[in-house]
Amino acid sequence: MSQERLAHEAGLDRSYVGRIERGEHNLTFIALVRLCRALKCDVAALTTSIPAGQQE
Repeated sequence: MSQERLAHEAGLDRSYVGRIERGEHNLTFIALVRLCRALKCDVAALTTSIPAGQQE
């Protein structure tokens, strides 16, 4: 799926999605939920491997 299509499906700006992908922008929880809905994936499945208390 292209960034443009993903952004459209998630209701986000394409440049925002690009900055997230390049690691230039921190992802908000709301944006994460929108992206997961657009990708038809579960937020919990993407976050289960994150160690507790990890801060970046």
